[in-house]
Amino acid sequence: MRYTPHTSAEIEAMLQTVGAPNLESLVAHVPAALRETAALALPAGLDERAMRAELGTLAGRNRTDGVAFLGAGAYPHFIPAAVEQLAGRSEFATAYTPYQPEVSQGTLQASFEFQSSIAALTGMEVANAGMYDGATATAEAVLMSQRLRPGRPVVLVSRAVHPHYRQVVATYLTGIKDVELVEVPYGPDGSTPLPAADLLRRASCLVVGYPNVFGVVEDLTRAVEGAHAEDCLVVSATAEALALAAFKTPGASGVDVAVAEGQSLGLALAYGGPGLGLFASRERFVRNLPGRLVGETVDGHGRRGYVLTLATREQHIRRERATSNICTNQGLCAIQVVVYLSLLGRHGLASLAERNLRGAHALAERLRGIGTLRFAAPYFNEFVLTVPGARRRWQHALAEGVVAGLPLGDWYPELEDALLICATELHDTAAMERLMAALEPEASAKGARGGVTS
Repeated sequence: MRYTPHTSAEIEAMLQTVGAPNLESLVAHVPAALRETAALALPAGLDERAMRAELGTLAGRNRTDGVAFLGAGAYPHFIPAAVEQLAGRSEFATAYTPYQPEVSQGTLQASFEFQSSIAALTGMEVANAGMYDGATATAEAVLMSQRLRPGRPVVLVSRAVHPHYRQVVATYLTGIKDVELVEVPYGPDGSTPLPAADLLRRASCLVVGYPNVFGVVEDLTRAVEGAHAEDCLVVSATAEALALAAFKTPGASGVDVAVAEGQSLGLALAYGGPGLGLFASRERFVRNLPGRLVGETVDGHGRRGYVLTLATREQHIRRERATSNICTNQGLCAIQVVVYLSLLGRHGLASLAERNLRGAHALAERLRGIGTLRFAAPYFNEFVLTVPGARRRWQHALAEGVVAGLPLGDWYPELEDALLICATELHDTAAMERLMAALEPEASAKGARGGVTS
């Protein structure tokens, strides 16, 4: 495609072909209030030197001395320099989807190693080459359950599953005939009670967070036993993948499909993305997996090689039977994850997970004089703290350069006086003390009276 402007003659020929009197008629269906007709008030262009100076001025307005205890689906972790250094090699950074697998051995091997790592991390029998993010992976798992359990019109999703995941699931199910999304309320301890048997009997799957949005580690074994008694599949959805190294794996608990967001495994926060969806299941469901699956084989000379074993995408042959419309996988992100996991190893990852677990519990103990834990249930590296005047204290802390977690009232109105606070290996004692000082009732009250300015 060329990007040179069209000539007047070309535009006129196009209009005659489509039967339009002028260019404006092509957007006549757009409401007038949404159409910008005035010239954009853009400043004059700058040369390179002036542009660099302007960008430096803008960057200087950023506050760089802050500390954030915000998790809620995206987690700050230390990333070894080797991760980006290795993933940034040209053969990785420029690789795209292996349309010709026989000449894409390096790309396929990287995907195979990634799949092997994710299968081990989740305790499942098979994993695909990656999805877009944790939310879309959850939605794909729900659609997969509908294929595996046809005739079951209900999809059960715990209300303690991350709200963004639930929204994406609802979007995916929009327009699908005779499928009803039912949210299961969370219990007093923040975990998900088992739905009634008659509801499970009508459901294709039950989606449970592991840990859930409150940081609570759900009892997957109990959920699996209850759901499987009614032939209902169980999907575990994990926003903080590091937790999978600290607790019983979804596979060991008996879940049918395990999905997760891989961002915390070597991917920078980067102002919201990109993420990486992890997707693993039982081997008996392999032909219903979305995306692609890379396999290991030997060639005619007995040499090890890699093949695209399964590609259930809309771009391949018999695309009308594709199980997913995912166009490509997050290949480069997957390479970063597998490099990160390889660097840490099984024991290193478990040690890091334990450090996060201990850090969060130490912080919760420090905050007992300021608030109380909302849920009396096991949690990983984030927890819900009930604090009188939570939003006011959060705003004061922000003015002090401290992001005191996430006010939960926007997501859960019944938790208006609660903060979701996360602690990882990046939060040392000094950072915790800053959080405590910023949340102190006296300091927050002073800020509310105008004694603190940002």
